[in-house]
Order: sequence, then C-alpha cells, then structure tokens
Amino acid sequence: MGLTSHKVLALSALLSVLAVAGTVLLWPRLAGRGWLPVLGRLGTIAGTQLSVLCTLALLANNYFAFYSSWDDLLGTGADGPVTIQNQLLGRDPGVQQLSTENVQGTGATGRAPEQVGRLEKVRLPGASTGLSTEGYVYLPPQYFQPGYRERRFPAVIAITGFPGDAKNLVTKLNYPSVQLKLTERGSARPTVLVLMRPSPAMPRDTECEDVPGGPQSDRYFSADVPAALRASYRIATGPGSLGVIGNSTGGYCALKLAMRHPDVFAAAVSLSGYYRAAEDPTTGDLFGGDGARRDRADLAWRLAHLPAPATALLVGGSREGDGDYYDQTERFRAAAKGTATKVSAITLDSGGHNFSTWSRMLPTSLGWLSDHLADPA
Repeated sequence: MGLTSHKVLALSALLSVLAVAGTVLLWPRLAGRGWLPVLGRLGTIAGTQLSVLCTLALLANNYFAFYSSWDDLLGTGADGPVTIQNQLLGRDPGVQQLSTENVQGTGATGRAPEQVGRLEKVRLPGASTGLSTEGYVYLPPQYFQPGYRERRFPAVIAITGFPGDAKNLVTKLNYPSVQLKLTERGSARPTVLVLMRPSPAMPRDTECEDVPGGPQSDRYFSADVPAALRASYRIATGPGSLGVIGNSTGGYCALKLAMRHPDVFAAAVSLSGYYRAAEDPTTGDLFGGDGARRDRADLAWRLAHLPAPATALLVGGSREGDGDYYDQTERFRAAAKGTATKVSAITLDSGGHNFSTWSRMLPTSLGWLSDHLADPA
C-alpha cells in the first residue's frame, strides 16, 4: 500500500483507536507498584502517542503532499531524482519519456490525445549541469491536430514546493485539466506544461540557486530544461515562448528565474511564494559565505539595488492564514512601483499555505500567464 493510500491512513487510525482503548482497559491492571507496572504504563503511553502521531503525520502528508511514496519519504528507489550525471555533460540528450498517463478530471479518460492532450512522465536531463530530475509534460490537444502539425507551442514550467514531488501538480492541483478547460473556453492559448519539483539535487533544497562548488540549479532551470524541451518537442523560441509558475518554494523560484532571466521567461506567477532564499538544514550554505550573493537572492533587494528587469509578474496569496505572506508581498509590490518590473496580484481574504488555496487561484493564474505568451507559431 502506498504512503498516500487511504487504506494506510485508515489502518493507522484504527490502530490509534485500538491503542487508546487498550490503554483504558489495561490501565487499572498497571496501577500497582514496582518496576514492571511502571514499565507497562510507560509502554502503553508511548505506544498510544506513537500511533496517534503517525496518524496525524499521514493526515498532514496527504493534505500538504510533502511525500508521494515510501521511496520519496525514505530517499530510496531507482526512480528518485539523480543529483549528478556527468555523462550528460556537453551533449543534449533531450527529454527521456518514461510512461504515459491519463489526463484526469476531464470525464474523458482514454480519449484520443487530439481531444484531451497527452500527459507524459519524463526525465529532464541537464546537458550543461549534469543535473536531472523526473517530472511530467502535458501536450495540449492541438499538438496532435493536423492544423497545428507544423506549429511550435509556448511552454510553461510549473514548479511545486519543497520537498514536494512533481506528481502533486497532477494529483493535487491537476494542471493538465485546468489548462485543458481554459483552452476549450478560449481563456488560454494552447500551451505545453512542464511539471517539476523545485530541486534537481534532492534531498537538498537548492532554492533554484547556482551553489558555489555545488548544484547549478539556476542554470538547470533557465538553460538546460528549455534546451531539452526544444530538442524533444515542438516548443517555440524567442519572446513569449516560455513562462514559469510555482507554489511556495516553486513560487519563489518562478519569480527569481523570471527576474534573473527575462530573456528566457516572458512572465512568472508565484502562488504563496516568498521573496528571500530559505536558509536551513535542507539548504545548507547556498552562497559560499558570500553576502553579496545572498543579497541578490533577495527579490526585494534586487528591485531596490539592481536595474529592474522588464518582465511581468503575478503574485497570489491571502491576507490571512498564510503567516506574514501578505506583508512581504505588499513590500515587494511597493518596491516594484515605478520600475520596468510590472507586478499584478491576486489576493484572497483568507486561505492557508496549502493546495486548496492554490487551486482557487490556479485558473486565473494560468489565464494571466497565457496572456503574456505568444500564440503557437
């Protein structure tokens, strides 16, 4: 049974109930003096608390989708992301297709790709960095239709939060279904979606940085991934060909990539993203002790001290329920006023740092992003 299986959660909840009931029944028998009754009482308390904590941890993981499988949790298995693959350096192998999956939530499971598109599980190698990670590529129906056979499509790179798996963007936010419905209504251009996790060097959180002496994650996302996509799919080149969107850590990455590489990404969307690189045990030292590099990873600092890039950004979040997100966002928007960086916002009255909140903003966000991309050419 998988980590996110309802059966695992139900079994854990049942064991918790039995542990509590067993403690109630056994407690009178363990009320005596001596070391054996004391050990018995300690054992029942520890067992009950452990079972309840496991159930709560499973509930939290299912809700926030931190880990999608036992291998993802334990860092085992052959399908995990590969940190360094030096054999990739210097050549462009393109995207490696691993499998094809159904487009969910459309009422059209099994229909032809020219009707609902196609979702491919892939590995995205980096020719210049040696980095690699797994993700998903969604090809819209038009990609397979005769009228578009000679056309190249814009693409959007979608990045989830850390340490989430790219599958969360399919199972929790369902990017393919949302994009398909927008295209069918004429609210978005036919667009290729590339669904990814935020670090190609797991289990380290690289915050989309080029780490001195370490993983070059910025270059991976801004150079390697676009090159691999264009080597494998009919992806457009030039202005308006690429956009980027993300939630939480992915939102920070999206803004930073677009601000650092406006020649690559036409626009970016951040859903509950932050504005300064995290620094904790999962990141390690991202800047090699260089304060200037750390400052440049602070997006508000960049606007205040460096030439503002000519790019369009959309920031989405809530006034209440997501920590100090709203205050940070208002400061960022204020710093961008009067500059070449145009910042728009979606602001909900309330909503936590979770997939439910991001789902509410996703259709509008993808529609806005599509307005800043070029038509299939």
